[in-house]
Amino acid sequence: MAPFGTFYTYPQNFRVQRAKAVAALNGLEVVEDPNFKFRETNASPEYLAKFPLGKVPGFETADGFCLAESAAIARFLAASGPKAAQLLGADVKTAAKIDEWVFFEEAELVGNLIPLLLMAVLGLRPFDQGLYDMHVANFERALRRVEVGLEGGRRFLVGDKVTLADVMVGGALFFAGKFLMDSEMRGTVAPSVEGYLRGLLEVPEVGGAFGELVLCEARKKPE
Repeated sequence: MAPFGTFYTYPQNFRVQRAKAVAALNGLEVVEDPNFKFRETNASPEYLAKFPLGKVPGFETADGFCLAESAAIARFLAASGPKAAQLLGADVKTAAKIDEWVFFEEAELVGNLIPLLLMAVLGLRPFDQGLYDMHVANFERALRRVEVGLEGGRRFLVGDKVTLADVMVGGALFFAGKFLMDSEMRGTVAPSVEGYLRGLLEVPEVGGAFGELVLCEARKKPE
């Protein structure tokens, strides 16, 4: 039987890791296109016919249904299997809280992480100290919001089982831990976050998608 769907992506894309965790929770087989080459494949006429902005990742189901935008892909996978009610919420208010976290992480976590990655790690944008400080401050503000969500020793952000909210927020924080969310930030801004992330990795499907937790001691800056 053909896999449920195929990702077009570069290796170790945290957005795809999140979607793979959701797929695993729902018992869906998904694969990556082994022939994908970043900035070549996604600039080809064939790719652009499926994903007009050339965004990565792209996702295509076995029957040819195509999606871009990683949050939409993850939500589609969450809705496509037997754990849809758990992952997306069994009632309208629970679903709304899960969506709130998903919209939050895309705007407030990922929205501030990517400029920092481009400036301070990859060198794809000129380093600007003012912009760097602004995005760090915004990220720390968002991290404090996650800390509030974990008050009382909560293991999950919504309810007592892993949901799409945890996979999406957790995935952004797993990524941030590699280059930005250093020991000082974890200790002073969000002391509950490391334990939360380690707890998420104890969920087999999440741990299988993300692997080991990697946390930097000091945030990376241009040399």
